[in-house]
Amino acid sequence: MNRREFLAATPAAAVAAAQPAAITIDPKPLFDISPYLYMQFMEPLGITDGSVEAAWDYDTDDWRKDLIETVKDLAPDVIRWGGLFSRYYKWREGVGPVASRRPMRNYVWGGLETNRVGTHEFVDFCRRTGAEPLYCVNFLGDGVHYGEGRTGDAEEAAGWVSYANDPDNPERKRHGVSRPYGIKLWQLGNETSYGRQHFTLEETITHTISFAKAMRARDPSIQLIGWGDREGRGELWAGELLKRAGEHLDYVAIHMMGMSPRRRDTVLRGIRYQKDPQAAWEELLELTTVVEKRVVELEQVLTAGRFSQGIAITEGHLSLQPHNANPILCEWLSAAYHARSLNIYQRHGAKVKIATAADFAGTRWTVNAVMMQTPRGVSYLLPVGSIMRLFKRHNGKQGIAVQAPPDLDIAASRTGDKIFLHVANLRYRGSVQAAFSVAGMRIVSGRVFEIAPEDLRTAVSQDEPDVFAPRERAISNPQAAAWQFPAGSVSAVELEVAPL
Repeated sequence: MNRREFLAATPAAAVAAAQPAAITIDPKPLFDISPYLYMQFMEPLGITDGSVEAAWDYDTDDWRKDLIETVKDLAPDVIRWGGLFSRYYKWREGVGPVASRRPMRNYVWGGLETNRVGTHEFVDFCRRTGAEPLYCVNFLGDGVHYGEGRTGDAEEAAGWVSYANDPDNPERKRHGVSRPYGIKLWQLGNETSYGRQHFTLEETITHTISFAKAMRARDPSIQLIGWGDREGRGELWAGELLKRAGEHLDYVAIHMMGMSPRRRDTVLRGIRYQKDPQAAWEELLELTTVVEKRVVELEQVLTAGRFSQGIAITEGHLSLQPHNANPILCEWLSAAYHARSLNIYQRHGAKVKIATAADFAGTRWTVNAVMMQTPRGVSYLLPVGSIMRLFKRHNGKQGIAVQAPPDLDIAASRTGDKIFLHVANLRYRGSVQAAFSVAGMRIVSGRVFEIAPEDLRTAVSQDEPDVFAPRERAISNPQAAAWQFPAGSVSAVELEVAPL
């Protein structure tokens, strides 16, 4: 008897099967889901993780084909270039003839960057994978000085906007690119408030205004993201920033970083979780309450100030020891955190417009969405990437309300006559059977796309890159539509509906 057969034979499962729980859907649209909601985050990580340099195939002088194919399948809405790297990045070193591009020191992450990947190459990557490019500009180094001449001022950022978006920019044309790139999204710096060596709130507001004015003078249509997170345990900067500089901004950013164990006896350090995987599952679910608390806190600031700007969570991932390399993130055990976090972002989609739940592509960090085999081979999705792909591929354009049993975490959306549900069964053991109903409508047909490993410790690797590929199944009886969600599963449900 396998695991599912054993659980199905228990009295609890028998009772659940006889009395299915109710998933009740209100199809009234509540808000538009942002076209930028599912973001990825690319940063040259030096010697810590091959990242961008490993993604470039020097034999073909192009992006690795396997990476392009994997990212096209993932289909992120946005890919962001920047991070801590943006504090000393000089964009002009990454444009023009490759032979004349000078290498640069990667101060934070170690080693040298060749600048083989610059503006043209990054935008090309985004276009080939269907994503919008988002650039972090060098915001006076976020107040940190890493090397002589490495900070960038407002005029330098404005020059980058001109290079990218001015149809008649002579510098870009000299480099053989006649048409503008049309880059819409720009973030002012990266993490301005983290640490005493960075800018104060007053300095951040002053520089935000000067950068925004200079950049918008070159292209008034660009969308700007300002920094709204807190320093230490103080208040969020977002309220005061938007009060005094909000006319220049479209989004306010925080990072969902420091998502680390709260328990003193945590099993999420090293490989302790392997002795008690159920405790790890439950502890990861506890951490998602921090995600929701932070989102709600920023929502309340925006609501209280009657600010119209959206929330941009431009970085975020689990922070487990060993740093960026905990093996649990390769296992389905981590799905509890990833699925619920992504659902939280979408449920708060009236305000959350950009969100990321992982770093992007790399060679060793398990906080990435995409892992690359090196020096060559295959690229594959880690569990967080597989869940992102599933939710992004099966999603509506408008958020709607749903009521569900406590063991099922659901975000619901709609496009026309289709209802979409992102469902995570939060139970480590035991399936949940639930019946669907849509207020004022009947269900015509339904499909479920399900990731449900028999063993929640199943891991993805270069030898089994598709182990978390979803399985598609039809709902057999739409007139009494119901589904049994396996323990620990993550599913996307599509329901075709019609008026009663």
